[in-house]
Amino acid sequence: MNKPASPIESAKNNATQSIAHSSAMALSDATDNLRNLSSIGTTAIGVALSQFIETGDSKYLDGIDKAGEVVTQAINNFSEIGTKVKENIE
Repeated sequence: MNKPASPIESAKNNATQSIAHSSAMALSDATDNLRNLSSIGTTAIGVALSQFIETGDSKYLDGIDKAGEVVTQAINNFSEIGTKVKENIE
């Protein structure tokens, strides 16, 4: 016959579920952030490249670099959050 979990076991199970839920939400938010910044970054790169091709002004190349840095940072943030989520689940 199954007996109910002790208060300590019950509290631990509740905390584990809460951590798992919070971790899943953090990863979901990080995914949305990565998607949004990737869209913005690639749009900015496309516009800057178009302007560079049209004008030949190298200032647009700086814009391409900056937009690429934003996307790279978003990828790094996503990776860091993913690593932290994995650590919390294990």
